[in-house]
This record gives sequence, structure tokens and C-alpha cells, in this order.
Amino acid sequence: MLIKNFQELNLSSQRKIALEALEKGLLALQPESYLQRQITIEDSLLKIQNSIYDLKSYKNVYLIGFGKGASKVAKYLEDKLEQFLKEGYVIDLITQEFKKIEFTFGSHPLPSLDNLSFTQKIIKRFENNLTEKDLVIVITCGGGSAMLELPAKIDLEKIKEINEELLKSGANIYQMNTIRKHLSLVKGGGLAKILYPTKVISLILSDVPGDDVGFVASGPTVQDETTLTDAIEIIKKFNLQEKIKIDWLIETPKEDIYFKKIDYFVILSNKLALEEMKNYLENNGYFVEILNYQLQGRVEEIAKDFFNLNNKKGVFLAGGETTVEVKGQGKGGRNQELVLWFLKYLEENPRNGLFVSFNSDGYDNTEFGGAIGDLISLKKAKDLNLDLNEFLSNNDSFNFFKLIGDGIITGRLESNVADLMILVNF
Repeated sequence: MLIKNFQELNLSSQRKIALEALEKGLLALQPESYLQRQITIEDSLLKIQNSIYDLKSYKNVYLIGFGKGASKVAKYLEDKLEQFLKEGYVIDLITQEFKKIEFTFGSHPLPSLDNLSFTQKIIKRFENNLTEKDLVIVITCGGGSAMLELPAKIDLEKIKEINEELLKSGANIYQMNTIRKHLSLVKGGGLAKILYPTKVISLILSDVPGDDVGFVASGPTVQDETTLTDAIEIIKKFNLQEKIKIDWLIETPKEDIYFKKIDYFVILSNKLALEEMKNYLENNGYFVEILNYQLQGRVEEIAKDFFNLNNKKGVFLAGGETTVEVKGQGKGGRNQELVLWFLKYLEENPRNGLFVSFNSDGYDNTEFGGAIGDLISLKKAKDLNLDLNEFLSNNDSFNFFKLIGDGIITGRLESNVADLMILVNF
């Protein structure tokens, strides 16, 4: 099983069905489950969903991959492309055994020297070195904003400081990535400009609510619809003027010519996991509703929305990405904090009901991918004399769930499609 502590967490019928559903959803996201259905190669014909490319018509075929899950997709493609692939470059947190692809261990959520060096290598290798006869396959995954990075006007330490501030600010993924685009030479279509004039196939594994490809990894191959003005307004909204100077920003490439020869394919998103979970639950006789594929909002507000569904019986699913404004010095992640807020509302108004929130890549800024919360959790906390409010005020959700034993452990997984949420009411 992917959930390593399944048995320790399986303390009630509600927990069992929620954990089994999560397991099914996570299994559906693993590359061996979805890649062979969407990408096939027969002779020289590469088929991606409903599009076909004759690899013999290209002089050289290259591969570039970045973000969480990129290495497994790259490995699959390398094995399938065989002699057609000339070379490739991939950065990820999990490696594979490659023959023609050069792998770099990246860092996330903050960029590192290795990340910047990888990006510089890509630019040096491909800028002004490609022709209209070449093909570049680009694998774009969540986490790519940190891993494919080359700031336009500032150094590594400054861009790390900015990313730390963004992660604590309470800004959502769209707002953070709007700012990131306008600080970077490769985001917001910057990579597309570097790869011009070659043919580009952009394979996208979406971790962004709504699957807006312009914001997955800050859209390196996608024509950017945001402007400098948008970035400046977000900086002001979150009072980041002291941390992010306006003259550090640049405008992203807007010329249509850089994007005319790029085909985009979303090959993975949270819809796959949520629909697999829904089918499993319905086959087991439960009423199931998928509330939202693109849920966004502050953790305290989203937790209250889930709690207020107590008048409806069944299992309710959602996918998306919440935000946390970090004010304390504790350790945690948005999924654990979301469940902790749910427990706060449950403590104030006890009733049956269980809530799970989990980061699909198995890492919620800690060794826990997320957490499970119900009346059993509250009893364990009471037995240990734990004050939920203290943990919330210190943003210390990880240590709360570590103490009560309700953090969910899978280890790092090979796909990243944001967060999965399950509410069980029966």
C-alpha cells in the first residue's frame, strides 16, 4: 500500500473508507497507471492523447523535464523513444536510471544553486542552437517554479528570501506565480522564447486548481497573460514592497511568434484521482459528491465550509490548494493545518464526521503528506492535554498530528496534482 501507516490510522469504519478511497486515488496518479493510456509510440509514430507526431520527420528529438514527477515521465519516454531521442535534461526530487538523459537532484520549495545551474545549462545548450527541423518535448510538473529558475536581476539568496516570504504571505498559487514569472528569465513563456524556432510538445502535470497551464510551474512554455502591473498590485496587496523591489521585475515575452509551434497536453490532474475515488466509493454503496476540482482559499475558511456540510450525509471530495498565513514558528503544511482547523470546529461543536486532506506528492512540507481528523483525534488530544489553539497560533500542525499519531505517511510519491480532500458524514 502507498499509505504506510494505514493500519495504525484505521480505527473506525469512517477512517477505513476514507483511507481506502485516498489509497485508490493516489494509486491512479502513479505514472505506471496513466502514462501508457495517454502516450504510446508505434514504429516512428508518437501518439499523445488524440495527436500523432512522426518522429522521422524531425532532425533531432530532445527532452527537458522539471518539477515533482518529471523523472518518471522522462524515464517512460526515454524507454519508448529509444533511438529517436538524442539527449535530455531532467531535474526532480526523485531520480531514475537514465541512458541518454542527464539528471539533476533539485530542491523544493526553495530554489538552490543546483536548480539555477540546471537552468543555465538548459539555456546554454538550447538557446540559438535549435532549428525548425528539431523537436523538444518539455515535461512541466508542479514544483517546477523552484526547480527551473534563473532570476533576471537578483541572486540566489534574494530569490530564496522572496520565495520564503511568498510561501508565508497567504497568497494563492496564482498570485505567487504571477510574481515569480516577472522575476525570472524562464517563467511566463521565457523557456518558449529560448526554444524558438523549434517544434515543442509541452506535457503538463497540473498541480494548479483549474489546470490553468499558464500557472503550472509558472508557465515556462505558455504565453503569459499577466503583466508587470498585475505583479506590482499583488506585491502591494500582501505588503511585500520591502521584500520585493519593483525594479527587480521584468515583463514576460508577449510576442505570438514564440508560441505558435507549441502543442499543450495536460496529461495528469487531480480530476483523475477524484473520479477514481468517487467510483470506488459509489461501488461500495456510498453517496458521493465531488464538490470542487479547483478549491482555493484560506485554511480556516475552507475548514469551516467542510464542517458546515454536517447536514448532508455521504462522502464529499474536493481537489485544490489552500493557503496559510504563517505567523508562528512551528512546523507544518497546508493540509495538516486545514485538518487542524476542522478539528477546532469539531471541538466547539462535537458530532460525527471525519476529514482528510493530503498533498498528492506525499509531502506536506513535512514527512506527513497530510492528516486525518475526527472525534477519535480529539479524544487522543484531550488525553494528552493538548490545546489546539496553541498549535494553530504557532502554525505547528505537524507536531500536533505527530503527538496524536494521525499524520498520514506515504513517503514522496511520483506525481503532484495539488491536494485531495475527503469529508465523511454518516
